[in-house]
Amino acid sequence: MSTLYQNHTLKIYNSLTGTKETFQPITEGNVGMYVCGPTVYSNVHMGNLRTFMSFDMIYRYLMHLGYNVRYVRNITDAGHLTDDGNVDNDRFVKQSRLEKLEPMEVVQKYTVDFHRVLELFNFLPPSIEPTATGHIIEQIELTQKLIDKGLAYVSNGSVYFDVLEYNKRGLNYGELSNRNVEELLANTRDLDGQNEKKNPQDFALWKNASPAHIMRWNSPWGEGFPGWHLECTAMSTKYLGETFDIHGGGLDLKFPHHECEVAQGKGCNEKSPVNYWMHANMLTMNGLRMSKSTGNYILPMELLEGKNDFFDKAFDPAVVRFCFLQAHYRSVLDISNEAMLASEKGYNRMMEALDLLEKLSPAPTSTLSIAAWVDQCYEAMNDDFNTPILIAHLFEGIRYINLVNDQKEQLTAEDIQLLKSTLHAFIHEVLGIKNSKKTASNTDKLSGVVEMLIAMRNNARANKNWALSDEIRDRLSELGIQLKDGKEGTTFTL
Repeated sequence: MSTLYQNHTLKIYNSLTGTKETFQPITEGNVGMYVCGPTVYSNVHMGNLRTFMSFDMIYRYLMHLGYNVRYVRNITDAGHLTDDGNVDNDRFVKQSRLEKLEPMEVVQKYTVDFHRVLELFNFLPPSIEPTATGHIIEQIELTQKLIDKGLAYVSNGSVYFDVLEYNKRGLNYGELSNRNVEELLANTRDLDGQNEKKNPQDFALWKNASPAHIMRWNSPWGEGFPGWHLECTAMSTKYLGETFDIHGGGLDLKFPHHECEVAQGKGCNEKSPVNYWMHANMLTMNGLRMSKSTGNYILPMELLEGKNDFFDKAFDPAVVRFCFLQAHYRSVLDISNEAMLASEKGYNRMMEALDLLEKLSPAPTSTLSIAAWVDQCYEAMNDDFNTPILIAHLFEGIRYINLVNDQKEQLTAEDIQLLKSTLHAFIHEVLGIKNSKKTASNTDKLSGVVEMLIAMRNNARANKNWALSDEIRDRLSELGIQLKDGKEGTTFTL
């Protein structure tokens, strides 16, 4: 186990208690973390990206501290109703009709898009990425368990969680979002299925599918599909246990989604399902909430490619990531053209300093305390993953580099190495910020080598040396580099 884990105390803001708490994992040295993933009926939007980036950073830091982390992030690919609650307005079904695709074609299309975007922003893949449709049996079993316990009931082929019965047993629906049943009753709208419920607050565990509904599965209550809230309870408990360490997601999921998960977990297993609830705050643009209806809206790829009306230019994914992490995950993050340009300058300054660090000359003694600076970096991250304070300390480290380079301060070889290892660890490993300039340089070099091999292959073909020509093509293919011969010559894809 890492000595870092032993020497540093991590505090996490727990949404359930509203306080920062010292992190104590259920099993020493191990962390189980579940984060609500995307609903894949459309392109991943910027708000999603901000949430997933926050938990990617948290995942990275927990591993940096030496924890063995099982990170589960699901894919919701079924059972997601629109806000009016109408079973015929399932978002996947609506999108499939709009795009003239099968619902699972819609799922595949936008799952691929989701992974592609996250890879561009240098996300680590989760340990497990389960899908809702892959866990229908588990969801049916959980529903039956709640029926058997008297906490759910069947109505017209649908199954609902009985909120009032849950509260009668001394439990507290609303504990996560600090709401009471009376308040929920006053704010409940007359949604589809309302006449099927005992109480307006009750939520669906399983919905009966109408004849026109495409996505449907057999169940003891008839053909239907699972409720959205049930999916996460089924998948999180299957892979992390009845109680696990961390559950994360966007602040917008706190109610009703996460509130329902608490009730389902307690109802099934008679224990709290999660020790630390974590919520990332919202993203705004130019001081306004992002919304398609108002036009104040942009997709990640539109920002990266510069194809939008809000930003003067395209921005590298590493710059966007650096911009996002300058705000604490629990704070509202506002992006704008000015903020992105400032982030680009700060990012370039950081990368230039890392290059300069490689050239520093050591001295017999140090005039700067690098060890104290390292402690400040850890103190920032151990205070509920405070990335803006960490970044401020990282720039203090950059200032040290410039002072030593200008011979105004000096560092021993040991301190230079400590400065170097700490900067690289926090910038690249924890914050996940790539040096895109080096990446671009390496890509250019690789392209040059491939062009040289293509020229050698063309020469071999001209000399009818088919064996060498085929060998060059096949060896490149094994490395994932595909050659394509055409009228214009040979092209390649990396």
